[in-house]
Amino acid sequence: MSYDAIIIGSGHNGLAAAVHLARHGWKVGVFERNKMPGGAVQTREVTLPGFRHDLFAMNLGLFAGSSFMRLHGEALMRHGLAFAGASDCFATPFADRSWFGVSQDRTKNIARATSLSASDGETWRRMSESFGRDAPHIFSLLGSPMPSRDLLSIGWKAWRAQGLSWIIDTLRLLVSSPRAFLDQNFESGKIKATLAAWGMHLDFSPDIAGGALFPYLEAMADQAFGMALGKGGADVMIKALTGYLQELGGEIHLDAEVLRIDRNGNRAAGVTLVDGRIFTAKRAVIANALPQTVFGRLLPGGSGNAEIDQRMKSFRPGPGTMMIHIACGDLPDWTAGEELKRFAYVHLAPSLDMMSRTYNEALAGLLPGEPVVVVGQPTAIDPSRAPEGKHIL
Repeated sequence: MSYDAIIIGSGHNGLAAAVHLARHGWKVGVFERNKMPGGAVQTREVTLPGFRHDLFAMNLGLFAGSSFMRLHGEALMRHGLAFAGASDCFATPFADRSWFGVSQDRTKNIARATSLSASDGETWRRMSESFGRDAPHIFSLLGSPMPSRDLLSIGWKAWRAQGLSWIIDTLRLLVSSPRAFLDQNFESGKIKATLAAWGMHLDFSPDIAGGALFPYLEAMADQAFGMALGKGGADVMIKALTGYLQELGGEIHLDAEVLRIDRNGNRAAGVTLVDGRIFTAKRAVIANALPQTVFGRLLPGGSGNAEIDQRMKSFRPGPGTMMIHIACGDLPDWTAGEELKRFAYVHLAPSLDMMSRTYNEALAGLLPGEPVVVVGQPTAIDPSRAPEGKHIL
């Protein structure tokens, strides 16, 4: 069988690529080695019947606010996509029974920051006011290929709108570590720890260069828009993507592991499956997989370009994360206060030094002496994921 494009892997990125191409008239085939699509977006009853746990990803905020969603959202909603919005987004409790958190309420957040430091309250107010002006330029930058002419155009528009000092400050933000950014802007160690925890979600510990942008964006974007969870489970996104792809004529092959990418000279020409079946691709083969998998196992002998092959071989994944899924009768009795039961995420990560130590121990292959714990409380936002009155963590 022949396709215009073959996509290896049915994670949300692979499915989004398939939908985009199919909508432009391409005949698309998606090949997934597992029995279910979704990659790292899976929802299952892994504890007790009626308790639906997101096995990996829970927060769908980046997808909900993406240009892909703006383009395809109406069709995806037709296929069942629905979000449960969290107005109390994330918080961190501390040993003295205090806590700091970010909600979709600027007045509350400023008051919380002011209670810890008058100066930090003013800083939070200033950041909140500037975010509305800064966000369009920053999100355009993040959504642009690098390098590209589009990048130059975005830089020119930002310079015209914001001035040279804004460009310099933004470049500094992009290359700074979370600690450098937070120390520069805040006095309270509690505010710093609460925001820095979001760097850990993306494998940026407090002292890793380039990680400052994520704590800033998560805090300001959650304040501005709230947080989006999938209604009933994160897999509602996968169900909508697969349904829309099939409506567009795309095909999804499950339990269909790709053995290798076939070539015609220097061009990808199709795939051979483990079971021996062969499928050809007229225009593209897109692999939604780790570089080592693509350039090691799927392309025997590499790409044919020594420089690319060396870069792919040197790619190093971040440290691993362990998830524990619990069905429970109630949410935790947080000693820092009942209000914490309303938050989608509660981070147990009380200081920058603790997070940095944990990260370095994990990179060294050790079990951290004090782990960073991310407590997801999705039933605080979406009770439909568990039987009435019950919860999942």
